[in-house]
Amino acid sequence: MAPASAAALSRRQLERKLAVSVGAAARAARLRAGLTQADVADRVGIASEVYGRLERGKMMPSVPTLFRLCLALQLSADASLGLAVAAAAGAGLWEEDSTDKDDLPEMRRLLRAVRRLPRPQLKLMSLVASAILPTRR
Repeated sequence: MAPASAAALSRRQLERKLAVSVGAAARAARLRAGLTQADVADRVGIASEVYGRLERGKMMPSVPTLFRLCLALQLSADASLGLAVAAAAGAGLWEEDSTDKDDLPEMRRLLRAVRRLPRPQLKLMSLVASAILPTRR
């Protein structure tokens, strides 16, 4: 797979996971508050059908809609986006699923550092990487 298409696939996967996270958090907060989908949709200023799709994780709200949703449900934005879970799991919750590791900030930093190494240190780094990577069979 080409790097650009892998990055696009990775982005779509992340967007789907975010949509599911926002929807699940919204549903849980709505149920805790004892509200119907129509109640929340009215408070947020969107159609009930749109809110239903949002809650099922079928769409991502715009930033202003997410803001109003968080206010209406007394829901923190980091909880709705899954950031609280990611922090508790040591971050990188969704990055671990990425098939394109070149897009990770840690990989970009590592590559910049490795590119600056003189040839003898680069060879040593290669030996270290070979030693710590699992053998492929």
